[in-house]
Amino acid sequence: MSTALRICPLCEATCGLTLTLDGSRVTAARGDKDDVFSQGFLCPKGAAFPEVDADPDRLTGPLVRENGALREATWEEAFDLVAARIRPLIEEYGPNAVGIVLGNPNVHTIAGALYPPLLIGALRTRNLFTASTLDQMPKHVSSGLLFGDAFAIPVPDLDRTDHLLMLGANPLDSNGSLCTAPDFPGRLKALRRRGGTLTVVDPRRTRTARLADRHLALRPGSDALFLAALVNTLFAEDLVRLGALEAHVEGVEEVRAAVREFTPEAVAAACDLDAGAIRTTARELAAAPTAAVYGRMGSSTVAYGTLGNWLVDVLNVLTGNLDRPGGALFPHSATAPAPRPAGPGKGFALGRWSSRVSGHPEAKGELPLAALAEEIDTPGEGRIRAVVTVAANPVLSAPDGRRLDAALASLDLMVSVDPYLNETTRHADVVLPPPPPSQSAHFDFAFNQFAVRNQARYTPAAAPLAEGRMDECEIHARLILAVSGLHGTPPSAVDELAVDTALAKAVTQEHSPVHGQDPKAVAAALSGTTGPERRLDLMLRLGPYGLTLDALRAAPHGIDLGPLEPRLPGLLKTRSGRIELLPAPIAADLPRLRAALDEVPEAGVLRLVGRRHLRSNNSWLHNIPALTGGSNRCTLQVHPEDAARLDLVAGALARVKGEGGELEAEVEITDTVRPGVVSLPHGWGHDRPGTRLGVASGRPGVNVNQLLDGSRLDPLSGTAVLNGFPVQVTPGGSPLR
Repeated sequence: MSTALRICPLCEATCGLTLTLDGSRVTAARGDKDDVFSQGFLCPKGAAFPEVDADPDRLTGPLVRENGALREATWEEAFDLVAARIRPLIEEYGPNAVGIVLGNPNVHTIAGALYPPLLIGALRTRNLFTASTLDQMPKHVSSGLLFGDAFAIPVPDLDRTDHLLMLGANPLDSNGSLCTAPDFPGRLKALRRRGGTLTVVDPRRTRTARLADRHLALRPGSDALFLAALVNTLFAEDLVRLGALEAHVEGVEEVRAAVREFTPEAVAAACDLDAGAIRTTARELAAAPTAAVYGRMGSSTVAYGTLGNWLVDVLNVLTGNLDRPGGALFPHSATAPAPRPAGPGKGFALGRWSSRVSGHPEAKGELPLAALAEEIDTPGEGRIRAVVTVAANPVLSAPDGRRLDAALASLDLMVSVDPYLNETTRHADVVLPPPPPSQSAHFDFAFNQFAVRNQARYTPAAAPLAEGRMDECEIHARLILAVSGLHGTPPSAVDELAVDTALAKAVTQEHSPVHGQDPKAVAAALSGTTGPERRLDLMLRLGPYGLTLDALRAAPHGIDLGPLEPRLPGLLKTRSGRIELLPAPIAADLPRLRAALDEVPEAGVLRLVGRRHLRSNNSWLHNIPALTGGSNRCTLQVHPEDAARLDLVAGALARVKGEGGELEAEVEITDTVRPGVVSLPHGWGHDRPGTRLGVASGRPGVNVNQLLDGSRLDPLSGTAVLNGFPVQVTPGGSPLR
């Protein structure tokens, strides 16, 4: 028996694990008590790491399609097929004939962080689709418009704040999101113990809401109206205090005028909240010594997602809590570029190109994932004929999976980098499976950008690469070479080019640590035994702390880089060099929100919301026996009043109909959802033939996104409206009324 350290890759909390191994087999996982960030915290997902790692349904080698069926193949056969078939398609139809789909697990690996940008560059396609437009894209867009950088996302300073206002988030089940915080529940309890206040705004009485001082059960989808009323109250009662932000903000008076109509009384009916409760919330936020407003998926995947995310940070600005300890601060990742001098930047632009069929504008270089099916199945010039997916299952995660399912089956070529044959990858012509997580090194490039404390941790592979496996980074490198016409070139060339390109730029930048140096000499000094390690070492050296890979290797439990610190105005990249509090695209979308003030909710209409499970993560952990059962069930939660009105019986089936389809789900009667609201979890529907998910297919659940037809999108971000949409519910098997 031996032990090895590993950062958990199963959610955004990034907890440190201590693995027990019998030879190369992981037999147990416990929290690493010496980890500088997680300090021993462990959730059920992390404890199940051995089962995740050893799942017998994980593919052990490539698959290629021959005569309509997938068969096992060698790595050489797989990449030969990719190279032979994708280049002719590009040469005949152009680079936009290829679509790229990046899924959620992609950001939990080193390979997923380092190589997709190079794949996109190699293909030169504008048809990029990711899970962001099913989740957090509204935050990227609002941050880009406010701060000039779509990745400048402030996070609540959980460990020092006196008041936390949280919307559409349930970190006791999700472990947090766009706010990387091991033991998020413990941090919230510590906030309460030190006399702080927690207010949760959510149509469900979640585990997080039950912990709060105040729970406001607003009507689903009305978050932006509620937030606008808070901003209105700050102005109306002279509670605006910019503090140290005064010199860095423009547009305050324009915001005052823009929210004038959104009084607490005006929004009360739409939100189904008492106007007095809205005013009290605003006053308490303004009066707190320090405070932070934090919104997540429940307030992003709604009709006014970008407006809601914008208003979150408008509140942080107007109360003087943005960029100060105890408020909402900008993390500083060890692999972020070295700080540049403060001053105007290039700004952030939306709609630089549009989708072919419906004309959806791009956001952050991406098109709405909800539009992928129509881009494949609509005839005409520019149709997507080939798709490359990386750790993605959009048949379950995107609206109208049936249409996408059929569209994927019509492609000329589909290539998937994925360890499973799931509802999406079953259509692939080539499947390239990465090894289990124990056989891969780990560094959190993505989540350190959102961490509530600055730190850096690196864990090498806990177990050697098994015979016949290929390292995930090498899979990506070979794929890049295959699609770019360089098939057969050593995969190390991809990393060497990435290093050379980064250094050629860095040595010319005056604020860079290697400004004026010989790039070849800098490259020669890099440590690491692999290309990805050398690239990580370079990013650390070019980063704000001057770290090296050797330093991280010498600190196996991580390096603590201290609490979050103010970073303004240096990180601002707007054209003005200031926080632009009312950007033009936001102002142009506000009339749509004003129109919502006059909408009268139809009596008896139910609104559907999703929910998270502590022992799940979207669609990709339903095949693990240790994480099934208990509360991790695909049931339709219904309030007792609605159940009685609709003749629904606990344990029986209910028929749910939306704009995109209908389904039947088991009824769970509970007062944790407010009247007028029903809830189904996201990521289920494992009942399609041709998959290899033995456990998941035994408890398939239903695909809630099939209730949508993909037409409901937040217009600024292209994000699918997955929450707060109307549905009809009747007892199972009966006609709809």
